[in-house]
Amino acid sequence: MASTPQEVLQMIQDNNVQIVDLKFVDIFGTWQHVSFHTSMIKEETFTEGLPFDGSSIRGWKAINESDMYMVPDPKTAWIDPFLEVPTLSITCSIVEPRTGQPYSRCPRSLAARAVAYLQSTGIADTAYFGPEAEFFIFEDVRFDQTQNSAYYFVDSIEGRWNSGREEKGGNLGYKPRYKEGYFPAPPTDAHQNIRTEMLLTMGKLGVPIEKHHHEVATGGQGELGYRFADLITAADYMMVYKYVIRNVARKHGKTVTFMPKPLFNDNGTGMHTHQSLWKDGQPLFYSEGTYANLSETALYYIGGLLKHAPAILAFTNPTTNSYKRLVPGFEAPVNLAYSQGNRSAAIRIPVTGNNPKAKRLEFRCPDATCNPYIAFSAMLMAGLDGIKNKIHPGEPLDKDIYDLEPEELARIPSTPGSLLDALENLQKDHAFLLEGGVFTEDLIQTYIEYKIDNEINPINLRPHPYEFALYFDA
Repeated sequence: MASTPQEVLQMIQDNNVQIVDLKFVDIFGTWQHVSFHTSMIKEETFTEGLPFDGSSIRGWKAINESDMYMVPDPKTAWIDPFLEVPTLSITCSIVEPRTGQPYSRCPRSLAARAVAYLQSTGIADTAYFGPEAEFFIFEDVRFDQTQNSAYYFVDSIEGRWNSGREEKGGNLGYKPRYKEGYFPAPPTDAHQNIRTEMLLTMGKLGVPIEKHHHEVATGGQGELGYRFADLITAADYMMVYKYVIRNVARKHGKTVTFMPKPLFNDNGTGMHTHQSLWKDGQPLFYSEGTYANLSETALYYIGGLLKHAPAILAFTNPTTNSYKRLVPGFEAPVNLAYSQGNRSAAIRIPVTGNNPKAKRLEFRCPDATCNPYIAFSAMLMAGLDGIKNKIHPGEPLDKDIYDLEPEELARIPSTPGSLLDALENLQKDHAFLLEGGVFTEDLIQTYIEYKIDNEINPINLRPHPYEFALYFDA
């Protein structure tokens, strides 16, 4: 893999590359791209960038100030395995042409500011993140919304609801039961081969791959795993992850969704996010002999995450559908508590024995509809605020929280009940995100307004199909 502009130019020559595809991410986590002929890519491109129109990107520029520059990062270069013409993909950060400064609403530049702020505090020099993004593989997806109708339909060869369906060649059974899809061997796991192809393709693109497996829900739920990395690299990998999974699925006539709750009455899909802080090559979250061998630094980081969770969920769980996953009864982490090896708590401390380098925490709330650059940065800022202000998380909760008596459960804080609740919490509690200029007031307000105007209000205005079942004959 390349690490310098010169090595990228050599990659272009060695692989007969004809097109260079420059990608960048918008505020809401969608990869945008522009394809250039290789004659446009020079060594100075990696410092000066290439121009584009930013006025059509959601939440970015007005048309009267639309000129922007994308600056490629040579460390992110890989040959695209899905395109017919040899094409080199490179991830970019965005620069203001008038000032030469990173664009304040560019998520990758925001993540760079978060890392710089971490280092300026002296607390640590590296934040490692290891996301575990789940997804569904479907064979058929249809949806529509008109003035007089609304519906969606998803289908999977694995769906338990198809156990009685007549299928070409005969129905062979082997449909995972509801909530029993975790780790079944083929033929019940019908997607072993396609997930293997997804994983190996990611590996060829430089992502340090680890594993893949079926997840709990029926209907094609799965997960791939890659090794943790520093904050920006981990977010880069997550963008590659989503790109690869979607395109491998499409190659096989299937489709992938990261929607947190595409199926009613079965488990949703999350993005459990492992994280730890290091300094001078040494881990900071380990202390032998304490609860779960957690250091004081780790406890305060947890305290910050739990305190600010209702606000940062606006970024880590950024869709109205996210809060259909965050409900009791489906292994969802709705309880803002921490515990060792306990998947019913929002923060799980994985059991790693006496290995200081493996000591980390797992924040189980996020889902993969988030923008990873912004979500990881928000989690880091919450944790750092906990360390700076010595916010202790209280006692751990080493119980199955789902089985607690109502009186005890009522004493445990919970996640917001809707995206609007999360946005309102973000509006009230975001001073910690502004530290070091990492987030800006402009970005936060733009984000809140966009979500309310373009997602929450449009959904609230439309009749829901289930309302007809409830109220048609009222």
